[in-house]
Amino acid sequence: MPLKIIDHDSVEYQQMIDLRDEILRKPLGLYFDPEELDREKDDILIGAFEEDKLIGCCLITRAEGSTCRLRQMAVSSTLQKKGIGASLMTFAENVARDKGYETLMMHARTSAVGFYEKFGYKVLGDEFYEVTIPHYTMCKKLR
Repeated sequence: MPLKIIDHDSVEYQQMIDLRDEILRKPLGLYFDPEELDREKDDILIGAFEEDKLIGCCLITRAEGSTCRLRQMAVSSTLQKKGIGASLMTFAENVARDKGYETLMMHARTSAVGFYEKFGYKVLGDEFYEVTIPHYTMCKKLR
């Protein structure tokens, strides 16, 4: 399963939008706003592929100083619990480290906290609501 950084406005990026929409947005009755997608052109866009088909993805966004934020982690519903998310996490952490980031943080859905804890992420603060569902801020030092 190849993992790679993909370009904004590429065919792979359109597949990423479609996967994120299917897995993360439509179940909540939410949709992407073109301005939101336009802001992603400065993000690091990561995809996992089976042949030419995107099967998993995530984004890394610059936060403050030496901190970046993992966002929009999604794996095709028929392929979840097969190690694709774990591979994406390892790849994303390595990319972030290679780009000089020292800390990776995220707003994790409450249902995904256990997944991220397996990679050494710690919950910071109280539960909060974002995109209509409960989340926690989680963080890990990369160095």
